[in-house]
Amino acid sequence: MNRVSDELEAAGCAGASIVYSFPPIADVRARVLILGSMPSQASLAAGQYYAHPRNAFWPIIGELLGFSPDLPYPDRVARLRAGGIALWDVLHSCARHGSLDADIAEDSIRPNAIGPLLRQYPDIRRVFFNGTRSELAFRRYVLPEIGPDRPDLTYRRLPSTSPAHAARSLQQKLVAWRVVTDLTQPDSQVIGE
Repeated sequence: MNRVSDELEAAGCAGASIVYSFPPIADVRARVLILGSMPSQASLAAGQYYAHPRNAFWPIIGELLGFSPDLPYPDRVARLRAGGIALWDVLHSCARHGSLDADIAEDSIRPNAIGPLLRQYPDIRRVFFNGTRSELAFRRYVLPEIGPDRPDLTYRRLPSTSPAHAARSLQQKLVAWRVVTDLTQPDSQVIGE
């Protein structure tokens, strides 16, 4: 066996694959950061954020920013940036069977360097979590690194856009996600409550 296989087996992840997230989508226009947990198998295969055809992310963001979710991926990314939205995942790497967040082996998690990203783009003031898993991972692995450095940040968990999260309809998710672009709405400070 090789070292990676030995480490996966020791962590109780025999048969799992180590998966890696994408680089962030961000530039100096970013005012908002949306954090997922880890790209799905479909996204990893396509090399695109939220590539699963039933994931509601692009239909929701397209509706919020006024573009078709059917645009080519580079155009959707350009519209996201122009809308002041940065996108990344909390996890840099992890061992996972399949695509579900529930299948992530906790002992295998390595977080992304979100603290340095927030320092690089200090105009980001609002952080939104695409589902519970990203918020919990942020709380455990990233928040201690940020500490009191960014008291201006506000946080809010939004319903997951994953097709596995079928408890809400697309319309219900869209209503909840409107806060991303509605700067008149106060954010809730879910971290540390």
